[in-house]
Amino acid sequence: MTHLAPEEVGEAGAPAPRPAPTAEGTSRLSPSRSRAWLSRRWVLPLAEVVVSLVAALGFALLSTHISVNPLVRIGQVSGLAKLQQYVAVLGLPLLAVLLYTAYRGGLARHQLVKRLVCAALAGLATGVVAGGVVVALRGTPWGLGGQEGDPGALIDMANSFLHGEGMSGIYPPLFPGLMAVWAKIRYDVPGGTGFALKDFQIFFTAIAGPLTYLAWRLLLRPFWALLIAVPSAVLFIDPIRPYSHGSMLVLLPLLGYCLREMRRSGERPLRRSLLRGALLGLVFGVVFLWYSGWYVWAAPGVGLLALFLFPWRAGATVVKRAAAFVGITLLTAGVVGAPLVYQMARLGSQHPDRYGFLAVYVDPTYVLGWVSDRSGQLEYQTWPVAGEMAGQSGFALLLLFAVGLGVGLALRNIMVLTAAATLAGAWLARFWFASHMASAKAVQLYPRTTWIIMYCLMILAVLGMMAVIQRGSGWAERTLRPSGAAPGARVVPRRVVAQLAAGMVCAIALFATMGASWSVNRYMPQSDAMSMGIDAYRAQNTKKADGTCPRYAPDKKKCADIVTNDWRQRPDPGGLWCGGVNPLNWPAICGRKAPPEELATVQPKEKEEAKK
Repeated sequence: MTHLAPEEVGEAGAPAPRPAPTAEGTSRLSPSRSRAWLSRRWVLPLAEVVVSLVAALGFALLSTHISVNPLVRIGQVSGLAKLQQYVAVLGLPLLAVLLYTAYRGGLARHQLVKRLVCAALAGLATGVVAGGVVVALRGTPWGLGGQEGDPGALIDMANSFLHGEGMSGIYPPLFPGLMAVWAKIRYDVPGGTGFALKDFQIFFTAIAGPLTYLAWRLLLRPFWALLIAVPSAVLFIDPIRPYSHGSMLVLLPLLGYCLREMRRSGERPLRRSLLRGALLGLVFGVVFLWYSGWYVWAAPGVGLLALFLFPWRAGATVVKRAAAFVGITLLTAGVVGAPLVYQMARLGSQHPDRYGFLAVYVDPTYVLGWVSDRSGQLEYQTWPVAGEMAGQSGFALLLLFAVGLGVGLALRNIMVLTAAATLAGAWLARFWFASHMASAKAVQLYPRTTWIIMYCLMILAVLGMMAVIQRGSGWAERTLRPSGAAPGARVVPRRVVAQLAAGMVCAIALFATMGASWSVNRYMPQSDAMSMGIDAYRAQNTKKADGTCPRYAPDKKKCADIVTNDWRQRPDPGGLWCGGVNPLNWPAICGRKAPPEELATVQPKEKEEAKK
């Protein structure tokens, strides 16, 4: 892997640790052979992959042993506490080993420990979220959402695949297609695609942290990769649709890595560049079929950036190799993503997004928070809460300050350029669609740019902090080193740097476990249809394959029957749909009257008050 953060090695003159002798007085594995084995390029990266995935999936599996009633609030709290107990038992020894090696022994050993501990923490972070989903869905085979809303649409799409109807409109086909395959293999019963959705919600929520961390490891050292991966994965992951945000989390580092490889392709043999380009194209094509929306927001800025970064003046040989790399990448991605590209070209204009909800009604420049279409009692007059400085909070000001550091001190960093270009493109696209919303009567998913814009801001902030540390340490070494200092001596010893980094890893771990608990607490079952807990509540109130109610269903006589439908495109309403708004307020919010079926839900008392 390529490392952008400064390398840390053992201090000069430190004796190498002696191997433990065996009963015969000799080492079973000599230090030289051990170092030679670990020096193989694939060993440590593979160890990171294995450790991170095992931590994530193992924790989700461990959570199945939590026995509580998820429909009772006390049971939910006990379940959340048990998750924290489990992660503490697993995580504290890891942090203890990390701190011990930071203070004792060689720094080379500490670097190895830190590498594996960071990988494990990335897995545990989203493993806790997945474990919370396991608790919320205990006793029911259905996933979050049951058969309604977006989960219901995914189930219908998977049913269409099972029945040989192929792709569902312009929606990315890979996730519902895999649902259909898994339902056929494991369940093959009525409702099987819904049961498969539950498995996938847990599985892909769990691995979101490892995938994000490993994608950033293509560019950054373990600490910095963890500092971006854990907060972003915990903040953005949505267990109802983990494929959506998971693809965004890995797409940006992949784009930065691709642009860096394009710049370096002229220095490599043509065959190697073509191989790397083909592999990247394959990955981009798969991510596109997984969830394509983020390409729309990232493409304008990244496409323009690629033109600026292309080595036009580096000579004919370099230009040809770089062009070959770009060409094979685009060709491979295009071939893999061709089915969805064809559907978009054929049906794109027939699928306008007209769904409005709270995020559509608020100031469009607010990008540091998000609410779903189940926003509880929040209203656009009261959310978001205005901050102290021109409506901006202290967090917003600190984040923007760190972003300024990243742009000002690290603009030559390829990932800073990528994040800045993506942010600029998504920012312009956001206001383009929002400004045309009134005339086009279409939302076109522009609120989703909130996530990718905030992700870019977080990336720039972390890289800004990294630039400050790198430049600060370089300045200290140049200006504060005594004139008679011994060769290899440092103003700030590497041991101190290792100890500080270990302490910060502990802080990230504490944030991860607290943030993960916050994340999953929102999905604990609630009967309020405007709360995020309604999705787990619906799952707990839908019949199992044998026709009986789930174990914790509050009313065994009112469980919803299993419904098996194929996906069908809904008719275009022709105007904005005012989600989360009282039907009597539709004219004031969306400029149209609510349809009769919505007005029928208004209570007579509300109608009388409205007339007054």
